[in-house]
Amino acid sequence: MIKWVKQLNATFGVSFLWLICLIYFSQGFRSFVWTAVSYQLKDNLKLSPSASQFVSSVAFFPWSIKPLYGILSDCIPIKGRKRIPYLVIATVLSLVPWFILGLNSILRSSTWHLMVLLTVQNVGSAMADVVADAMIAEAVRYDRASFSGDLQSISWSAMAVGGICGGLLGGYALSNLQIDTIFLLFSVLPCIQLLSCYFVEENSVGSKVLEEDSVVRDLHTSENTLDDDIPLTKISHSSTTKRKKGKKNVKSRAVNTSKTKILQKGDSMALKLFHTLKEAIYDLCRAFRQPMILRPMAWFFLAHVTVPDLSTVIFYYETEVLKLEASFLGTVQVASWLGLMLGIFIYNRHIKHMTLRTILMCAHIGLTFFSLLKIVLVSRKNIAYGVPDKIMVILISALTEGINQFKFIPFLTLSGTLCPPGIEGTLFALFMSINNFGSTVGSFMGAGLASILNIDSGSFDNLLLGIIIHGLCNFIPIAFLFLIPKEATGLSS
Repeated sequence: MIKWVKQLNATFGVSFLWLICLIYFSQGFRSFVWTAVSYQLKDNLKLSPSASQFVSSVAFFPWSIKPLYGILSDCIPIKGRKRIPYLVIATVLSLVPWFILGLNSILRSSTWHLMVLLTVQNVGSAMADVVADAMIAEAVRYDRASFSGDLQSISWSAMAVGGICGGLLGGYALSNLQIDTIFLLFSVLPCIQLLSCYFVEENSVGSKVLEEDSVVRDLHTSENTLDDDIPLTKISHSSTTKRKKGKKNVKSRAVNTSKTKILQKGDSMALKLFHTLKEAIYDLCRAFRQPMILRPMAWFFLAHVTVPDLSTVIFYYETEVLKLEASFLGTVQVASWLGLMLGIFIYNRHIKHMTLRTILMCAHIGLTFFSLLKIVLVSRKNIAYGVPDKIMVILISALTEGINQFKFIPFLTLSGTLCPPGIEGTLFALFMSINNFGSTVGSFMGAGLASILNIDSGSFDNLLLGIIIHGLCNFIPIAFLFLIPKEATGLSS
């Protein structure tokens, strides 16, 4: 283990590994502060479950536009650098809202101001996530290293550790500290992340070495595809030439590339950026219009949209009716992370060789079954059989998170397989955004369902009906499984 870590340090540098681990640890540790946000919306602002879920859904919308951050960092370098400047901007956006919310009670007590600040904070977090993914991809590509799997393992491990720590410490903090103090404490992580950015070196896009390397790679690019070793910023201008004159010889393409560069020198900076962004967006749209990409992504989007999310309503029920304290809810979050890791283990050990249609169908049937457990909890039948509420809540949370991995891992696998060479990073970010946007819409649907059923704080008479509707809706995505490639398995498509 020590030798493996030393190899990674020698390849990428201690500061790089530290920054990557810190970013993903912070993503997992967000449960420490977002539980406090839930209590702020519920106890201090006195919002109804549907209103609270609406605020949360709007605040998390920035995770649905991740390709925008990828395109910006890929196509518009800042002072010759594509990653660290954007990571600094993202960290500042993550840091400032927590400072404001921790120090200003007026803004903290205003629903609209709170929602805006939380949205800005999520812009920073989502942008940092995209930049970190890009840094990992570039580090492996440029250093010609064979540690891509190891880096991904480190990232997931750091996020899991952060989630477990956030759950344990978050429950304790809510029981012993004021919410404003929790906001200020969490801002320490972005401060450390901001300081760490200073110690990570990044080569300038305009450096002579990178320019020469770009020209050599352009001369060896295949006729109609984009080389996987060429970053998006280096192929954006030449890609247009290849699309129009793919049958030309290498010399002709090199001349055209040189002419393009000469013309660019005469253009304004704004026009250059406009053309670069336009070409990047065109490449994304062209790839996404392909049926083999569009159909599976449509299914994963529908799988979220057609199942209303009632998580915020359940949170209100657990705290107001079941009287579960904040410290215990932190334990529940730890159980969720353990369930996640168990789901990943079971999937890799026993399920990944099955067809994706079978895996996804079984996942939704399993989620329907766990909806029945929620019905038992809400109807209080568990008490009649001597099962405590806390055991039921932990069991439902852990098992549901584990089953969700049977949907999420195939999504990641299929997304990686569908990405064409050359725009993997940005297109994968688009896939993730579709998944996140589907979750956001599903959350809006849940808020709407709670409003229609008049489920409110202190009034949970129709919650049982809402859970029954939620459970039945899990069968809807099964009807659309024809959109998933028939031959695709958990390993590849």
